[in-house]
Order: sequence, then C-alpha cells, then structure tokens
Amino acid sequence: MPYCPEVPHPARRLAAVVAVVVLLAGCGSAAPTPPASASSAAPTSASPSPTPAPTPSVTPITWSDCGAGFQCGILDAPRDYAEPTGPTVRLALIRLPATDPAHRIGSLVVNPGGPGGSGIEFVRSSAERIFPTDIRARFDIIGFDPRGVGDSTPVRCVDDLEHFVPVDARAEDAADLADLVAGAKTFAAGCQRRNADLLAHLSTLDTARDLDLLRASLGDTKLTYLGFSYGTLIGALYASLFPSHVRALALDGALDPSLDLAAIRTGQARAFEAAFGRFLAWCAGDTSCAFRSGGRPGPAFDALLARIDRAPLPTPRLLDREPVNPTIALLAVTGALYSRGVWPLLAAALAEAQAGDGTDLLLLSDPFRGRKPNGAYSNMVDAYAAITCLDYPAPRDVAAYSALADSLAAAAPRFGRLLAFNDIDCAFWGAPPVRTPAAVSAPGVPPLVVIGSRGDPATPYPWAESLARQLGATLVTREGEGHTGYAASECVRDAVDVYLLDLAPPPAGLDCR
Repeated sequence: MPYCPEVPHPARRLAAVVAVVVLLAGCGSAAPTPPASASSAAPTSASPSPTPAPTPSVTPITWSDCGAGFQCGILDAPRDYAEPTGPTVRLALIRLPATDPAHRIGSLVVNPGGPGGSGIEFVRSSAERIFPTDIRARFDIIGFDPRGVGDSTPVRCVDDLEHFVPVDARAEDAADLADLVAGAKTFAAGCQRRNADLLAHLSTLDTARDLDLLRASLGDTKLTYLGFSYGTLIGALYASLFPSHVRALALDGALDPSLDLAAIRTGQARAFEAAFGRFLAWCAGDTSCAFRSGGRPGPAFDALLARIDRAPLPTPRLLDREPVNPTIALLAVTGALYSRGVWPLLAAALAEAQAGDGTDLLLLSDPFRGRKPNGAYSNMVDAYAAITCLDYPAPRDVAAYSALADSLAAAAPRFGRLLAFNDIDCAFWGAPPVRTPAAVSAPGVPPLVVIGSRGDPATPYPWAESLARQLGATLVTREGEGHTGYAASECVRDAVDVYLLDLAPPPAGLDCR
C-alpha cells in the first residue's frame, strides 16, 4: 500500500534521506535485501572463465531524450554468450552527456552495487550531485541496469513482497527456522517457475561480458569505469577477462573475489557488529542522541529487540503497513549503518520504537527491501538472490546454515545469525552456480585504483587490501564510517577524479582522513 497522506513530515523526510543514502552508499551494494533471509548482504564472487566467449555483434546505441537532460537507450545482449546469435536479453541504459563535448574523453560507466541495484536510478537521481563539474564536462556518465535488474530483462519471483519477510530471520528456534525455510522454498520455486529460460544466465560473469559489449557499442576503444560495492566485483572480473580493453577502473567498497560465502558472511557479521558498537559508543557519549538511554544504549537496544521478539511493534503513522518484527528491526539498523549521516535518524527511530511506535524503523528498512515511496517494489530482492546463487556454490543443506549461525552468534551476537541465514534461498535454487570463488588477476592491465573505508560494515577494509594485491592496484584508504568513500570524502573524490581524467593514479599509501 502507498504511504498514508497524513504521515508526519519527519517520517517523509526520513524516507527521502534513506533513499539518498542507499544510492550514495552504492546500494544495492551489499544492501540487506533477500526476502527469505532479510540479508545484510554482500554480493557474490566468481572466477572468470579461462576460455573467452565468442564475440557477439556490436550495434551502436540509439539514444532518445528521457527528460531533465538525460538520454535513454537499449542494448540487446546474448542471453547465453556461448550462443552469441541466439536469444537476447535487454539492457536498459541512461546517459548524461558530457557538458564540454569538444574536450570529451569518452564514457564513464558506473554501477552502484547490489546485486540488484539500478544504475539507471543511480545516474538519474545522483550523477549531478555526486560527480563534480570537470568529470561531467569530460565524460558522458553512463548507467545501466544489469541483466535481471530493473528496466533490463528482469527476474521476478513473487507477485507481492509487502509481507514476504520472515518474522525472525535469526531462526533462534525451530518455529522461526521453519518459517524461514518455507519462505526460501516458496521464493526459489517462484524464481524457477517464472524465469526458467533466464535464471541460469544472470551471473556476474555474464554482466562483465555485457559491460564489454556496452563499451564497444558506446564507441569507446577502452573502458573507463567506476564501480561501488558489488560493482567492484563486476569491474574486477572485467579486468581479468578484458585487460587490454581497460582505460581506467576505480573500484570503491571492494569485494574480495577469493572469499567463499561463509567467509563473506563472517567478515560482514564482525564488521556490522563493530560498526554498531561505534554507533552505541557515540550515542552513549553524545547528549543529542535520542536513544542515549541514560548512557546505556546497548542494553536498551537489546531490551527493545527482545520486546519486539515478544510482540511486533505497530506502525501507526502509516496506512495498512506491516508491524515491525525482529527481521525488519535488524534490517533497519544494518541499513542505517551504511552512512554515518544516518546515525541520528537511527537513534530517533529507536527512541520512537522504545515508546511503542515502529513507523520510522519500518521506513528505514524499506529502501533495503526495494520498496519505493509509492508502495511498489523494485525487483532488487529477486535479482539479488538470482545473481548470488549463481555466483556462489552455496550449501544445499539447511543444517550448514544453522551451524554457521551458531558459530557467528558468539563473534557477532546481534547480527551473526541474521547474516548466517542470508543466503538460504540458494539451498533450494533451481539453477546451479556457474563459478567458484577465486582470486583474480589481470596481466597487462593499466594502473587501477581500489578504495576501502576502515569503518565500512558491508565490505570490510581488508577486502579492499586483498583486491588491490590481486590486481596490483593502488589502494586509497578512507578513515571513516559507512559504506564506500567516493561520495563521503573529498580527498577520495579528488584522487579518483584525477585518475579518471588524467590516468594518474593516487600516490601509494594515500590515507584520506
């Protein structure tokens, strides 16, 4: 249902702010989304094929005006690159043309993350805010919805996501585990039934090949690319497959392609736990924090979550919306940790929840489930699961997820179990994985740049260190909270912009404080 017209202004403002945070943080980018597990979510890894796929034909893109200075287009790509003349998938594109065409360098292709994030929405809503005038002058800014996502040929698994959220995705007892597993089975079966011909062709490796087809169709001899979060995996695989086609790649909020699912979730669980600890420390010490709770916000949060576990919180300022259960509450918290700027909003939402009103917690969770302000849902959730389950060989036995949950609960008591069950859909997936995690390499590639943030909860900083080593890239470090650095740090942005414009990598060891 759409939001009630009488929703108070602060709640509407909260929804708008969080929507912006999702885009700036590169969400989808490791965003918490899948419905059967309400993830906190990092994307997948895959190793490139040792044998290049046949080259499909290249057709120039026809662009048409789509408002506010943007142009839109469509690119057809092979559904299966082993059959380049076979059935196709549609790739939806958007372009913000360079403002100084006489000095245009080429196209800057961007991806905001996910899996499941829309590059079209990212460019349309954020390109003019994020990218400085010199970047917009010299490059056409190009966004695309990867295969399976948004306006491209989409994957859809269920009709209505409004109430398709498990009560408690931590599955601490048999009833909650049964609820979680039943939802995962229903979701996976729907994906297979509705997308039988598409489901096996949505991997990140396919998207990396689409990216090279896009490069050629744009008329660029070499690719200039900026990827956030999951977009760094697309870029890393592209470099490994097409090193001679690279002009510049900047990879912000890096994933480590060598990690398997258990290692990814373990790293995230520890990182989210640590980030929430820093939020609580700020709240305890700052009298402006609405959830300060006498300087003991940690015990107050645990008591609140236990209360929500006993009885979900109503959302009285919204019309016909679901109450806040433990899954939604934890989803709101993990989502808010993507940006330091949202901490005060999270504190206010927790204080309202403490007073019995879950409205703002639900609003905080909405963008990370793909819910739009008009009440419709994007297919971010569906695409997330479809891509993740192809990119990883996940356990097929529910007991393996339970064992990981028990293990992570000790290291990350608030978020460990949630993340351990993040990928339970994959236990019942109808298409087999196509790659296993492996380190990447790109012999002969020009200098690359990787950005990592020490306070990043979704893509922990050691992953950036590892990816930079694998690719021989220059590592830029941001000292700060939140997911990705380009939009959060002028120092990072300046270094990346010089690299994209002049192909001059930042100095080794650059530390942006």
